[in-house]
Amino acid sequence: MTTTDLTALSGLSGLELMRWVQTERPSDIPSIGRLLGMRFDEVEHGRIVVSLDTRPDFANPLGTVHGGIAATLLDSAMGCAVHTTLPAGTGYTTLELKVNYIRAARTDGQVLTAEGKVIHAGRRTATAEGKVIDEQGKLIAHATTTCMIF
Repeated sequence: MTTTDLTALSGLSGLELMRWVQTERPSDIPSIGRLLGMRFDEVEHGRIVVSLDTRPDFANPLGTVHGGIAATLLDSAMGCAVHTTLPAGTGYTTLELKVNYIRAARTDGQVLTAEGKVIHAGRRTATAEGKVIDEQGKLIAHATTTCMIF
């Protein structure tokens, strides 16, 4: 399958699609992951680990990583973890995202890693939790989400 064969991709389960993204790292399909340079480090049923290298473009006015980067990492990790539990042809969207920021992250190329884990996957909604850590294992932010399944 080529990276532009979107019809074939729509026939994959959520877990199969996330594993395809991890393996193929498609560069010709626009996505937030491509924009931010996210890597899918681990993909399991109900669990995703993604990471990125910070850069000066991620800075807030204070010169540290903008909170939106951590929120995006968390939304992606938790949402994709939910996605791994879904059959082909089933979608989801974030209904609610609650982020707690613990400390600032640097913009000098440090690796931020986000882990998302499904707490509950039902027929209509799913919930997940996540955390972002820096290279030293220090907690940057943690979150919960509720996703609508459709």
